Amino acid sequence: MIDATKPREARTPTSKDLARLQQDFQNYVLAASTLDHAGIEAEVVGTTKASAKSRLGIYSEAYRLRLIEALDTDYITLHTLVGDDTFEKLALAYVDAYPSKVYNMRWFGAQLPEFLKTTPPYSNYPAFGEMAAFEWALTLAFDADNAPVLRIEDIAAVPGDAWADMTFACHPSLQRLDLRWNVPAFWKAIGNEEEAQAPQQNEFPIAWMIWRRDLDSYFRSLPVDEAWALDAIRSGANFAEVCSGLCEWIDELQAAQHAAGLLKGWVSEQLISGLKY
Repeated sequence: MIDATKPREARTPTSKDLARLQQDFQNYVLAASTLDHAGIEAEVVGTTKASAKSRLGIYSEAYRLRLIEALDTDYITLHTLVGDDTFEKLALAYVDAYPSKVYNMRWFGAQLPEFLKTTPPYSNYPAFGEMAAFEWALTLAFDADNAPVLRIEDIAAVPGDAWADMTFACHPSLQRLDLRWNVPAFWKAIGNEEEAQAPQQNEFPIAWMIWRRDLDSYFRSLPVDEAWALDAIRSGANFAEVCSGLCEWIDELQAAQHAAGLLKGWVSEQLISGLKY
């Protein structure tokens, strides 16, 4: 017979109980503002000074603040451009729209340029998205793998009858962007602690390349023919195909010489890591 007056012994939690509790807690931390978390709140003891929800909120807010700090690290000039209040709002909106699915915080902000380009009200200010894209390209260039770089002597050693078939491997750090707003000038002014004018829209998109040489990142704009040629070799075009394509801007008789000049410049800037023929 069961003695109803005798207190029941507490049930010993099982590994399944612990796993469920851990999962519920993780879900709360990752998405406190978007899901129903009555289950985990029931597992937390509140006090007169702090309810269960308030206690859980400490962890959730700390996590979200850490994500915002990561965005601020990668997009410090964007932060300067938009101001403190707007940056905090867009960062919180991004955290909700793109919950972190990466183990390395370094990659959390990868989707921010696209988020700003496609999400109102930020999409109404195209310079925001372009600034984010530019800053992200700089970080990609800086963090890219090391690779050997070609020398002028390596190009000179290629037999003349093999030049037409040459294909090239670009340095892993090389990034390409087409920007309608002069955000690189704003970025440079802020970096130099100079007075920066608000980004202005160009009459047409300007091609840019960003890369790393030794331990420093570089960027410069590209004339349309050079941008096309660089994109072509990145896509696997051989030297003959590059020469042919350049005829859209360069006289056919000068195309090969012009292409060779571009190649020499890229090698000098340490943009080329290898060649085949």
